[in-house]
Amino acid sequence: MKKITYIFILAISFFSCKTETPKTFSDEALNDTFITLDGDSMPFKDVLEAHKGKTIVIDIWASWCSDCIKGMPKVKVLQSNFKDATYIFLSLDKSQEAWKKGIKKYDVQGVHYFMQSGWKGPFGTFVELDWIPRYMIVDPDGTIKAFKAIEADDNKLIEALK
Repeated sequence: MKKITYIFILAISFFSCKTETPKTFSDEALNDTFITLDGDSMPFKDVLEAHKGKTIVIDIWASWCSDCIKGMPKVKVLQSNFKDATYIFLSLDKSQEAWKKGIKKYDVQGVHYFMQSGWKGPFGTFVELDWIPRYMIVDPDGTIKAFKAIEADDNKLIEALK
C-alpha cells in the first residue's frame, strides 16, 4: 500500500509541475547579439524594437538543416497567407558565409540575422532550443503568442496569426 501511495504522490507531483510558457523574453535573451546582413552587431531587443507594432514570425533555421529546407515551402505558404506579419529568420549556420549563401540558394524572404551565440547562447537557452526549424510568434505588443513549434503549419502558429 505504501508503494502505491508513493507512486500516486510522485505522479501528481510530476503532472502538476508543468512549466509555464514564457510570454516575454528574458533580459539575457533581449541582450544577446545577432549579426545583420551588413555585418553589424545588434541586440535582440533592437530587432524587436525595429518591428514594434507588427506581428512577428520568428524562424530559427540553418542552411545545413534538411528539416529546415523541407519546411521552407510551408513557410512560403504562411507568408502568402499572412502577408502583414514580419518574418525574421535567425540562422544557426556554422559561418556567416554559409548563412548568406543559404538565404540566396533557398530564396528565403524576410529579415535575416545570424545567431553568433549559437544553440547554447542566451537566446538559444531562453527559447529552450533543442531542434530546428523552430517557429515562434510575437504579437504587436511584444508578447510571445506561440513559443514552440517545429512545423510552419502548426495550428498554434496559425491561431496566433489570426
